[in-house]
Amino acid sequence: MIVEALIANAAILLGVTLILWVVAVQVDDVSFIDSFWGGGMALMALTSWLQLDAPGPLATLLMAMAVIWGLRLCIYLFIRWRREGEDKRYERMLRKDREKGRFAFAALTKIFLGQALLLFMVSSPAQYGILEAASIEPISGLALVGLALWAVGILFEWVGDWQLARFKADPANKGQVMDKGLWRYTRHPNYFGDACVWWGIWIAAASAGWWVPAFTVIGPLFLTFTLTRWSGAPLLEGGMKKSRPGYEEYKRRTSGFFPLPPRKQG
Repeated sequence: MIVEALIANAAILLGVTLILWVVAVQVDDVSFIDSFWGGGMALMALTSWLQLDAPGPLATLLMAMAVIWGLRLCIYLFIRWRREGEDKRYERMLRKDREKGRFAFAALTKIFLGQALLLFMVSSPAQYGILEAASIEPISGLALVGLALWAVGILFEWVGDWQLARFKADPANKGQVMDKGLWRYTRHPNYFGDACVWWGIWIAAASAGWWVPAFTVIGPLFLTFTLTRWSGAPLLEGGMKKSRPGYEEYKRRTSGFFPLPPRKQG
């Protein structure tokens, strides 16, 4: 049952990914794939839950945690893409391919298929946890611990994004560094929030059985790695150094991930 359900999820994800790839080729822009990161994880949780005959409270809780996080992020990033246009990161990644007339193939192989694979892997705690939970009735203390960590993540991500949106909306802040609110304590409150959300889902899923966290820990581990060491903070901060003159000073006094009091400058 579980293997068949995961195969069905993978087939659905591949189908949606290919449809989005066709759209990207038509509009000559892959940037909206960022919004599918959250939306796709919500979809995987929902399709897992819908394949259960009689989902119990734990399965429903895990589904709700993933869907609430994913839909909000999907809508937020889609609106940002519509407002700001092509993301410079993707423009740089595909520039040579555009020039050589192989944009469609590069978009599929470099962006969409890789994104789908990583999305499936990172969302594995929600998928596998929901399918294993099935009709489990009690919401255990461990699940509540995961829910609490998830709530912390939601708070940091939602508030951080809201504060940044207000900051950008003020023309007086153009070219300035956002260092107010949550951004005073961490350079990436939204990334910290993402990590908390998925570690929280992983902990909650663990109450379905010890084999769930054993098989799915790669999800939150990889997410934390990519946010802090790969395609998240490193790429973003590389551009910020060039466009924000005060960013280096902000970086020296502000934690890169975990929220901490600002360091005193000597």
